[in-house]
Amino acid sequence: MSHRRFAPAKVNLALHVTGRRADGYHLLDSLVVFAGAGDWISVAADGALTLDVTGPRSEGVPTDDRNLIWKAAQAFDPPLGARIILDKHLPHAGGIGGGSADAAAALHGLAALWDRPLPGLAAQLAIGADIPVCVHGAPCRMRGIGDVIEPVPPLPPLWIVLANAGVAVPTGAVFSRLATAENPPLSDPDWSDLPGFVRWLCIARNDLWPPARDLVPEIGTVLDHLEARPGCLLARMSGSGGTCFGLFGAEDAATDAARALGRDQPDWWVASAPVLAAP
Repeated sequence: MSHRRFAPAKVNLALHVTGRRADGYHLLDSLVVFAGAGDWISVAADGALTLDVTGPRSEGVPTDDRNLIWKAAQAFDPPLGARIILDKHLPHAGGIGGGSADAAAALHGLAALWDRPLPGLAAQLAIGADIPVCVHGAPCRMRGIGDVIEPVPPLPPLWIVLANAGVAVPTGAVFSRLATAENPPLSDPDWSDLPGFVRWLCIARNDLWPPARDLVPEIGTVLDHLEARPGCLLARMSGSGGTCFGLFGAEDAATDAARALGRDQPDWWVASAPVLAAP
């Protein structure tokens, strides 16, 4: 038996930092979507637990318990044998939840392979704060430390262009440079069409953008290139960086933007994809 699962890129279209707990965890309020660009996870029955990594972004990806996929397998009690293969396409530490998406896909695949329920919320959070939202895998509002997942109105058809200049952005340093952790939350999601959605999104923010920009000015260059593309409705950084996104209302405009950006910046990682409506 074997199972193959897609691990889509997780994109924070908006991310507000609304507080900080006594244990140091920051409280977030974020609109999260998933893109039709990502990695692939294959799981097959085996006598032992193994992890192999292939694909264009496989270099440097650990294959032991440093990998969230391994931690995901260990979250089952007890873990059984499986051969897991990660086909890696997303950039590392890019602010689009690559490792968490991989682990969530592994959870789904292993649950099907082993005919077991998914580990509960506490076990998922123990793997990583983005695991529950990636397990959910559909547009939602994510709050708290990633433990509160709420539905949002249906999104209009959207296409997204993702771009990463390949410059490392240290997440801890970004959070430590926040001017304040006490910021207003998102307004309640309220839209019925594409113009209404864009209006709502334009009054939201990514509170991690200013400190990330100060640490890695190249992120501003990526945003400038995205904003300059015809048809781009909004450009913003995802998560703590350094991947940025441009939103488009038409597939051909997104495809043309990604093609032009890849031609102009051949050393960047660039992808265009639909925003996924459901897992």
